[in-house]
Amino acid sequence: MRSLEDIREEYEFLDGDERYRLLIELGRELDAMPDALKTDATKVRGCSASVWVYPTKADDGGLHFLADSNAAITKGIVALVLSAVQDKPAAEVAETDIAAELAPFDLKNQLSSNRTQGIPNMIALIRETAARYAAG
Repeated sequence: MRSLEDIREEYEFLDGDERYRLLIELGRELDAMPDALKTDATKVRGCSASVWVYPTKADDGGLHFLADSNAAITKGIVALVLSAVQDKPAAEVAETDIAAELAPFDLKNQLSSNRTQGIPNMIALIRETAARYAAG
């Protein structure tokens, strides 16, 4: 997965349609999420599209998230969110201000409100999950 910084550098030089294409490309780069993990328990509430996020803990203590969406651009947004925290230690993920990390992308002005409405819920789910893992 690309770093958020690398994505931001590319994103800044693109216009609206190219930014959509980049988001779609990022979504395609996500690790495949098995259908068996796409359950009510892993579903993110409040998204206009269906979004699932499932955490796994690596041997080194980092959290690796599997995620998917039934909408290409939304899946790209999910990939963007995850790039801020993917494979980092649980305690670090829990403390990360993901919304601030995403601020340079100005998603609220770049995308329609129905595409961005679930982002706070996704961020909350990721941070709460990380806090549980960090607490042991």
